[in-house]
Amino acid sequence: MIPMTRLASLLVLCTGFVTSALVADPARTAIASLASRPTISLNGKWRAIVDPYDNGFYNYRYEAYDATGRVTGGFAQDRPHDDKRALIEYNFDTAQQLDVPGDWNSQDDRLFYYEGSLWYRRAFDAPALAAGERCFLRFGAANYRADVYLNAQKLGTHIGGFTPFDFEVTAHLRPTGNSLVVRVNNQRHRSAVPTVNTDWWNYGGLTRDVDLVVVPATFIRDYAIALARGDGDEVSVMVQLEDAKVSAEVEIEIPELGLHRTLTTDASGRASGRLSVVGIERWSPEKPRLYEVVLSSGTDRVTERMGFRTIETRGTDILLNGRSVFLRGISLHEENPLRGGRAWSADDARLLLGWAKELGCNFVRLAHYPHNDHMARTADELGLMLWEEIPVYWTIDWLNPDTLANARAQLADLIVRDRNRASVVVWSVANETPPSEPRMQFLGTLVRDARALDDTRLVSAAMEVHSDPSQPNLRIVNDAFGELTDLASFNEYVGWYDGLPEKCDQVMWRVDYQKPVFISEFGGGALAGFHADALTRFSEEFQADIYRRSIPMLQGIPQLRGMSPWILVDFRSPRRPLAEIQDGWNRKGLIGDRGERKQAFRVLQEFYRAQAAATDRSRK
Repeated sequence: MIPMTRLASLLVLCTGFVTSALVADPARTAIASLASRPTISLNGKWRAIVDPYDNGFYNYRYEAYDATGRVTGGFAQDRPHDDKRALIEYNFDTAQQLDVPGDWNSQDDRLFYYEGSLWYRRAFDAPALAAGERCFLRFGAANYRADVYLNAQKLGTHIGGFTPFDFEVTAHLRPTGNSLVVRVNNQRHRSAVPTVNTDWWNYGGLTRDVDLVVVPATFIRDYAIALARGDGDEVSVMVQLEDAKVSAEVEIEIPELGLHRTLTTDASGRASGRLSVVGIERWSPEKPRLYEVVLSSGTDRVTERMGFRTIETRGTDILLNGRSVFLRGISLHEENPLRGGRAWSADDARLLLGWAKELGCNFVRLAHYPHNDHMARTADELGLMLWEEIPVYWTIDWLNPDTLANARAQLADLIVRDRNRASVVVWSVANETPPSEPRMQFLGTLVRDARALDDTRLVSAAMEVHSDPSQPNLRIVNDAFGELTDLASFNEYVGWYDGLPEKCDQVMWRVDYQKPVFISEFGGGALAGFHADALTRFSEEFQADIYRRSIPMLQGIPQLRGMSPWILVDFRSPRRPLAEIQDGWNRKGLIGDRGERKQAFRVLQEFYRAQAAATDRSRK
């Protein structure tokens, strides 16, 4: 056995960067505070032009119209049709309309399978800015590449489909009649993250909120507040100001705890310190206590709702607030099956996480990419712990330095965005990646990044299981990468891809780490409403039998401390073409695509209720 006795003592109020060495480079990440401020929404109907040949981006010699830094042609110019003699072969004013936020696939049947470029245009009037005020344009996400133009001036490009990005637009705004044009391209690439082959739908578009945010000339950019290590009555605070001078004052308030302190910034605009507090009530699934935290500096003020809690590993245990916890989880894709398409709103988050609560969960694995920020905020309120993940999935281009830089940027964006969410307890850097030395180097870099950016949470990844040909009923978890993680997490499909459900009764497990074991996936598919005997594939009875047999099999692993079966709800996938059964859906959900609870839902629900009751008894 590999001795893994590292104690990851994780004392946190939400999460955050506790020292200056842990502050992410502001040039690499979106401005975290924009999501917590009053906004001017640009959501709604946007004009849209489908551009499969990228005629709006390249000229006939395949030279980008913005290659020189000045937009010399193409759709970004948004030219008006006010001269009947002009040759203009596009017109946003007469183009179709699409909802933003939203993916284009679920809004227009003609775009259901579309992968390529689509141009969005939104006309708006500028907010009135007081002297010295600044205005930022924030995108919650755009899949996958976004080229952004305002009034025919290029603001920049963002690559990565699931994390926020922003641009300052103060100098580019007109009082009225602003033209915001965004080219979004969702084509898959071998060197991208994720790569070309995935088991989920490649939704394209402006899939999350688009807002304008007004801030003072000097404003609070980032912040992190955490219980200091070693004792329970000090809070460590870091606040980063943008364009601050030396010795600017920053005030921190937690009114319910009677905390009101003033800190002073250093030469980099950062203020940090340790503040004494008394009477902090810890956040937990049973009682998700949140406090109002107010940060202010000069004329700027940011208010957050944050929760205090600790998370750590000790030996083979996971400790929440110092007490052993079993993670009663479920995996989840960012889809609303009832409406169709990407989930993006607070209502979507309440629907999906509410179903997880109904199942009896205290934990949700948000797979396989960063979900929208409503998910973590809603989980804070509902008392659900979260696993958050970046899309380093299957066969990434391990040797490509640009691919690594992309993955590192997505991880940094995710951590900076959600470091103040008490619900987030695990950062995951990968899913089902085949072992190799280049992969070890790649993932090792991501683990080091995660710990440097935020050493207050657990770091893991969903690994694979291996077999010994000489022992057909033995399953082995000994991936060398597991030595770098806090949890021994892995996906297994005994009874679905590996034999029939009855095989679960014979399989034994060897996990070569003395650390908590977390089963990040198991399960099988079923078409909701299809009933047959327990040996008929895709029947509810077959799926339920897998769950009935898998749970006791996995309970035989001594280090087992949680699971997140695959998956809460059926989701779309082009890899699943079986007519009249899959029809483009992955049917492994415990809930069907119309909200129907399958038999396996009740099986897992009963197990989780029994686990919760046993925990309650042990604590009395």
